[in-house]
Amino acid sequence: MALRQILTIGDETLYKKCRKVELFDTRLHTLLDDMKETMYAAAGVGLAAIQIGILKRVVTIDTGEGLLELVNPEIIETRGSEEAAEGCLSVPGKQGNVVRPTYVKVRAQDRNGEFYEVDGEGLLARAFCHEIEHLDGHLYIEKATDIVDRNFEDEE
Repeated sequence: MALRQILTIGDETLYKKCRKVELFDTRLHTLLDDMKETMYAAAGVGLAAIQIGILKRVVTIDTGEGLLELVNPEIIETRGSEEAAEGCLSVPGKQGNVVRPTYVKVRAQDRNGEFYEVDGEGLLARAFCHEIEHLDGHLYIEKATDIVDRNFEDEE
């Protein structure tokens, strides 16, 4: 496993659309392991492969309930709506309010290509939406309001 560099806002790669994963091999397993290590080292809740420069539809998420590895994820159901603060490892030091569904169900494949469904509410639902949007070349700041600089607040 290896720590990967996280791309930050301004890097054009972040705005590209990721390709579907077709091969479920040791390279994918290594990518997932590296993403997990990178996400945890950066104290993140989620990480999309595009954030480390890999244009594959791969996401890791851990909101405190254990690691989820999502390959080729797609949102298949949503309910409700809530506005809450979000941040992003690719937009360091910033935070903004974003309206997201309160409940989200995702269909994805695991590291071996097996399909499964997972659902979540609150922070997990928010993380599903946030990370899957990365795979389509979008950052949360495109829909955020009240963006604040967390670094500036810490200095006060």
